[in-house]
Amino acid sequence: MNQGSTSGTSIPEEVLHAMQVSHRGCEELLPEQEWLKKLLRSHTSGTPLRIKLGLDPTAPDIHIGHTVVLNKMRQLQDLGHQVIFLIGDFTSLIGDPSGRNSTRPPLTPEQIKLNADTYYKQASMVLDPAKTEIRYNSEWSEPLGASGMIQLASRYTVARMMERDDFHKRFHGGQSISVHEFLYPLMQGYDSVALKSDLELGGTDQKFNLLMGRHLQQEYGQEPQCILTMPLLEGLDGVDKMSKSKNNYIGITEEANTMFAKVLSISDTLMWRWYTLLSFQSLEAIAALKAEVEGGRNPRDAKVMLAKEITTRFHSAALADAAEQDFVNRSKGGIPDVIPEVNLSGAPLGIAALLKSAGLAPSSSEASRLIDGGGVRIDGSVVSDKGLKLVAGTYVVQVGKRKFARVNLA
Repeated sequence: MNQGSTSGTSIPEEVLHAMQVSHRGCEELLPEQEWLKKLLRSHTSGTPLRIKLGLDPTAPDIHIGHTVVLNKMRQLQDLGHQVIFLIGDFTSLIGDPSGRNSTRPPLTPEQIKLNADTYYKQASMVLDPAKTEIRYNSEWSEPLGASGMIQLASRYTVARMMERDDFHKRFHGGQSISVHEFLYPLMQGYDSVALKSDLELGGTDQKFNLLMGRHLQQEYGQEPQCILTMPLLEGLDGVDKMSKSKNNYIGITEEANTMFAKVLSISDTLMWRWYTLLSFQSLEAIAALKAEVEGGRNPRDAKVMLAKEITTRFHSAALADAAEQDFVNRSKGGIPDVIPEVNLSGAPLGIAALLKSAGLAPSSSEASRLIDGGGVRIDGSVVSDKGLKLVAGTYVVQVGKRKFARVNLA
């Protein structure tokens, strides 16, 4: 059972496993020896550790990039620890300046409430809701009042605040920093005091805020939390971090076929990073699969397995199987079981105009280009004549491998 030691003390196998789980895919675990001591104490006493993740409801939906840290939370939850999903309804009123080179506009209370209504429901697709403590930081932040806020602000210096990378760059770049932005890391740190957290999780861009929690817990006479940062997931392009603004994301509420196809679209190299950060398979299983691919197995097999795992998590195994079959049908030029229907009038109608009107091409000129490239099919047959006119009737129109429409032309 004892497979290691620290300072002459044997470390139980369960604690070694917990350390391995903690390290998987993480960027930093600080301070590592403190976390090990907490795990040993928890193992000895049987008392679960309190693990906190705070998310501000800045948008109504989350994408799978957000689930990287949620996955880590679930892994620690499965070890028996108490996870706390904290919705930053108060801190959202301030606006998190992390990673920004300008002031981030705060949200209105109405926007925050609207977004928060869906946040936990979506997070529960990863976490076990029956074992998750959900909290809102307005619970202790609002009662602070003006005097409490002043007392909290006295616990940190301006010089230390200006060490923060984004504040430092903005100040020396002549860009404005509003005083209220200093309140954000203070309030996030105070969340750790209120929750008495043992570990706080976050992205690499949150390191300053997480360290603030350690500092304030010491200021208030508590044992300081450890921090675990997770890397920011690259999006479908494999370059920029996953973001809706970059249109390189997979939303966790996207329909199963789209989700499956998007996972299959990533590069073979990026696939292994996604396996580490998004898959619930063991590191040993992933290493064995990678060895098979390096030994000659088609990497697409591994990508299909990843696509099915992710699609199953957010939908179901049945829908993941159906999405796989749909993708196979499309790859072979087959027709999916469900395709959108479009009603058009004006027969006889030129093929380029039909593609534009059906939303299958952005313009008639682009439609002509697609036809020249052999990328347009009607009822399974490739269209080669750009001057083709279609009479009244129903047609299954396909553009490329993934765009379909059943067009009813009158």
